[in-house]
Amino acid sequence: MEDFGFLEMQKIQRQLQEKYKDKWEHLSPRLGRDQLLWLLIELGEVADIIKKDGDSKIMEDQGVRKHFIEEMADVMMYFNDVMLCYGISVEELKSVYLEKHQRNMKRW
Repeated sequence: MEDFGFLEMQKIQRQLQEKYKDKWEHLSPRLGRDQLLWLLIELGEVADIIKKDGDSKIMEDQGVRKHFIEEMADVMMYFNDVMLCYGISVEELKSVYLEKHQRNMKRW
């Protein structure tokens, strides 16, 4: 996975959804709300690592760093699930992201 972007992440999330389709709730906007709440919980876990271990350990201690990156991966997984639940394509995200970037570049 040389270029690991949203297309690859969405493909992986779809595989996961397909594998557990009989156990998990089907993708829908209502599920997207739930996934967004889980995303916030995962962000809290990321913040806890920063608070408890600090920046230096995240940068220098391989165990802490791996845990931090795993929690960031969880955040990205839930983020991609929310996109799937609301039918947001990578192309839509890219378009809006780039528009927002242009506005931010002209902000100050």
